[in-house]
Amino acid sequence: MSEISPAFSTNARADLAGCYARLNVRAQQRPIEPARRVRIAGQECGWVTQAACDALRQLPAVSLSRDTLDIMPEGRPSAALDACLADVAQTLREAECLRGWRNELLDVSTSGGVIGRIERAACRPLGLRTRAVHLNAWTPAGELWIARRAMSKSTDPGMWDTLVGGLVGAGEDPDLALVRECAEEAGLSPADIEHRSPLRTILRMHRQLPEGYQVEDLLVADCVLAEHITPRNCDGEVSEIKAVTMNEAVAMIDAGSFTLEAALVVVEDMMRAGGRAS
Repeated sequence: MSEISPAFSTNARADLAGCYARLNVRAQQRPIEPARRVRIAGQECGWVTQAACDALRQLPAVSLSRDTLDIMPEGRPSAALDACLADVAQTLREAECLRGWRNELLDVSTSGGVIGRIERAACRPLGLRTRAVHLNAWTPAGELWIARRAMSKSTDPGMWDTLVGGLVGAGEDPDLALVRECAEEAGLSPADIEHRSPLRTILRMHRQLPEGYQVEDLLVADCVLAEHITPRNCDGEVSEIKAVTMNEAVAMIDAGSFTLEAALVVVEDMMRAGGRAS
């Protein structure tokens, strides 16, 4: 993103680095015992909650040991594996282990690549890795557009977020996911964000949540929106959108008003650009 305001002072840049370090500590948590490793088709890919273990032990395709939960241990990427994962998600739903139900499929990824797909709501109870795309959108004057999550959101209701943020769907290109989310969450057309930076991965989060374990890659792009563009939410998942100065954003982050993901994305962008203040 082009320089749009004066650089922060040396002390301010040090404060940003300290803020990012504190946020990163919160984003790197180990699974809580007695969490078990999840293996799907023989490949390690997550950490399962005890409640999910109790719900899934009844399924014939699931085997449980002291350290692991195996789903179709002799399976391979196939329609049969996807059907099994659908059964796993439905079983977790019936056992009330899920927070909501999205009717959205996400990739099941391992170190060797994608092996299947599963209902989005089942990812946290199984500790499966997800990918989230974010857009840091700035005004020409150097203010940051931010969005407040609706109170109806199951996660972090009422907290402030990046203007655009969402998960990459099964088989979806991350950049296309960002374009889709920009339209849904901020009413932005592809032309509005044509000059955005390429997506970059800033870190992989590991965090304990009430519904399970979050393992999530944070991908971010940034852009300066033209002066005549005013973002507007289109999917009902945002209650308010506004532009704030850099100093206001930092103060809100310090006060805990942002989601952890958004705080990491915003502070990293400030640091990467050398620090800007308005």
